[in-house]
Amino acid sequence: MTRRVTLVVNPSSGKGRAQEMLPLVAGQLRDAGLDLRILLSRDFAEAQRMTRAAAGEAVDVLAVMGGDGMMHLGVNTCADAHAGAAHPTTLGLVPAGTGNDLCRGVGLDPADPVAAAKVIADGAVAPIDLLKVNDRYVGAVLATGFDALVNGRANSMGWPKGSMRYPLATLAELRVFSPLHYRLTIDGEVRELDAMFVAIGNTTSYGGGMLICPRADPTDGLLDVTIIHPVSRLKLLRLLPLMYSGKFARDSAVEQLQAREVLVEGPGLVGYGDGELIGAAPLRVSTMPKALPLYRPVR
Repeated sequence: MTRRVTLVVNPSSGKGRAQEMLPLVAGQLRDAGLDLRILLSRDFAEAQRMTRAAAGEAVDVLAVMGGDGMMHLGVNTCADAHAGAAHPTTLGLVPAGTGNDLCRGVGLDPADPVAAAKVIADGAVAPIDLLKVNDRYVGAVLATGFDALVNGRANSMGWPKGSMRYPLATLAELRVFSPLHYRLTIDGEVRELDAMFVAIGNTTSYGGGMLICPRADPTDGLLDVTIIHPVSRLKLLRLLPLMYSGKFARDSAVEQLQAREVLVEGPGLVGYGDGELIGAAPLRVSTMPKALPLYRPVR
């Protein structure tokens, strides 16, 4: 039976790269014999309406093409559909943004949307875990400290576009940042501490490839928690580039652990998941094993 695919696209993602690559992506899907419908969204609200309508119609595949915001939208739409529908919709991810961290974390080439379309066409479904953060799902990483403040500052910057916003936002935030106070309840055990940030990951990276949770596995049923304890601004600045290789985790200020549930509390703490604002603390983070059917490479 022919699979029905709805592809919701943010054509402005990647400074227009999504629009440029769309004919090749569509060709890959149509050549595989899929019944393809393409919807171009003008903004996030319209994309949300489109994805929800597609899931409500019980299409076989909801594919989202764009950046991390589109991936986050697809994750939440399909996870909700999977939890409540007799005919769950399977998610397909087509990276065309500047970060593409969820795609990277599930084994897709973050720089090749045509290869991602081929993964959907080939039809291999392998479920992944998700983070449940209050009433939202997160596919990649939840940021709650310095990293969350950088994310918020970057999102508010009108210039520059693309990935250069993050280094500039990092430098701007670093000038005024001081350690934050956390109350963490990790699998029932309460810890009070100051930290530069606490990141909770389902996959390894955020910020366009920063391996903040380098050992995370989206199929192991566990949360990976990375804590960077208080350090000087200069030392934090030295650690940040090492996140792209994961070598920062060797530093004595870095603590890594695994859990099934983490409650994050503290004054002024805000969470960003998959690069999107989740909300202010308290943030209750639980692992949701195999919550999302997803087209991804199977090794």
